[in-house]
Amino acid sequence: MTQTDLIYSAADELRLRLEGELYEPGSEGYADACTLFNSMIDKRPRYVARCTTADDVVAALAFARESGLEVAVRAGGHSVAGMCLNDGGIVLDIRGIADIDVDPDARIARVGGGVTWGQLDRATQEHGLATTGGRVSTTGVGGLTLGGGSGWLERLHGLACDNLVGAELVTADGRIVQVSEDEHPDLMWALRGGGGNFGVVTRLDLRLHPVGPDVFAGMLLFPADRGREVVRTLRDVMEGAPDPLSIGVFFTTGPQDDEDVPADLRGEHILIVCGMYAGEPAVGEELIAPLRALGPAADFFEVTRYADFQCSLDDPPGYRNWWTTEHLRELPDEAIDALVEHAKGMPKGPAQLCLLAWGGAVARPRPGSSPLSARAATWVVHPLMLWEDPADDEKVIAHGRSYRDLVAPWATGEAYLNFIGDEGHARVRAGFAPGDYERLQRIKAQWDPENVFRGNQNIAPAS
Repeated sequence: MTQTDLIYSAADELRLRLEGELYEPGSEGYADACTLFNSMIDKRPRYVARCTTADDVVAALAFARESGLEVAVRAGGHSVAGMCLNDGGIVLDIRGIADIDVDPDARIARVGGGVTWGQLDRATQEHGLATTGGRVSTTGVGGLTLGGGSGWLERLHGLACDNLVGAELVTADGRIVQVSEDEHPDLMWALRGGGGNFGVVTRLDLRLHPVGPDVFAGMLLFPADRGREVVRTLRDVMEGAPDPLSIGVFFTTGPQDDEDVPADLRGEHILIVCGMYAGEPAVGEELIAPLRALGPAADFFEVTRYADFQCSLDDPPGYRNWWTTEHLRELPDEAIDALVEHAKGMPKGPAQLCLLAWGGAVARPRPGSSPLSARAATWVVHPLMLWEDPADDEKVIAHGRSYRDLVAPWATGEAYLNFIGDEGHARVRAGFAPGDYERLQRIKAQWDPENVFRGNQNIAPAS
């Protein structure tokens, strides 16, 4: 019997063991399992195991070990570098692990590893609760949280990983492990920002906070030639702003088919000031008054449902994507002027340059609770290049990459790994505080010494 015959035989056995499905090229469900948010990614795994329980994950990992297949883990599918797929290996698709159990008294949500933020926000808002979640509702809770977790509530309640209080994890050797600060505390620390390096997280326990259901949130639209005064005013508003206020500015192109966008801004470069105040709406209105006083072309700030606002920046899948990021110590006039001028050359279409105000609770994590760096950054520069034509790849990526050089004089040199693609080992190290990368390597060596889980911003095990 050949090695191929043995793999096929083992695959038949896996089908019988799985509560979910096992897909192969040509089978129904395979194409969906291989379609990611970023249309640039075209990888073809040999198998996709659609897991619906932790035991399914155990079975699929055992099959991978026996067959010598490389492993990738897919949940939300928003990895810009396509790290949730591979070529010729097996993908553990955990979107079927999607239970949500909200304990409103304990203010804890126990969340399946395949849940998206839109699903979780709707479930927790039934109780007037929420935790920091992504700004795009189709993003997976697991991937975003394990990599840090930036969102509109971060200045008030910290990053998503700061609210992770427990997890269930399937290890490389097939054990199902419960993790908390009392059980495997080193692993708990590593999961708060170390990504999917240590196992397949099939459940996350997240701390919840009273939020909404109504918040003061929305957008202000300006023509691009107002950029300098708008961004300078935004910087001044956010300097010393209370933690419940979280605002960013997006340089992009006015949508052609959106009737809410003034006709003269459709198809033209614009600025969108976007964010929310998670408190008394009247206070929020007072805080953004200097921005409103600039006379936006359109004003969509209003009292709205938190869960609805969380869907307001959703981009449709299918665009080609390339992202990067830099963190800034400060945002002086010189930096603003350089960014505004450079953004004039952004390709028209869905591409964005996002400038987010950090600070607040992001900069005040509980000491020793997370390995993430960049906590002291005041602003995040985040180019999200989205486009359609493959012929434009080189030009668009070059434009996105150039923002890093532009802001280098004010950058901390640190990285937030959820906001970048595959940018090399040095950038992975820059995602963690000094000395913490080496600690993560030691924890990796304990839980995944053979680096089975390397389809991520990889931390190699200590030798």
